[in-house]
Amino acid sequence: QVQLVESGGGLVQAGGSLRLSCTASGHTPRQYVMGWFRQAPGKEREFVAAISWNGGNTYYGDSVKGRFTISRDNAKNTLYLQMNSLKPEDTAVYYCAVDRNNWVRVLTASHEYDYWGQGTQVTVSS
Repeated sequence: QVQLVESGGGLVQAGGSLRLSCTASGHTPRQYVMGWFRQAPGKEREFVAAISWNGGNTYYGDSVKGRFTISRDNAKNTLYLQMNSLKPEDTAVYYCAVDRNNWVRVLTASHEYDYWGQGTQVTVSS
């Protein structure tokens, strides 16, 4: 089992930045792909970004390309999401997740991910 805890969410003005963290415990996912998803009220869960086990392969959703950066520190069992140039449409609950079936191949479908955190709220005001 893997336990994931997100932190770093909050309220920020448009154009601002936030850095989310996701700390893993239990059977730590150092060798697995990890990702970030988000879900706004009344909308489906949306892929944000994902990263391979060693950080060598990353992939971003079209809506966040060039603004968000995913990274990981396996020594600290922590996944990060640096969010810059935030927009009101980035408002959502952000979740981190683990794909225990992949080390390198990054997938964007939420059903491919096996473990999920409880989420952290990000609110961007206009």
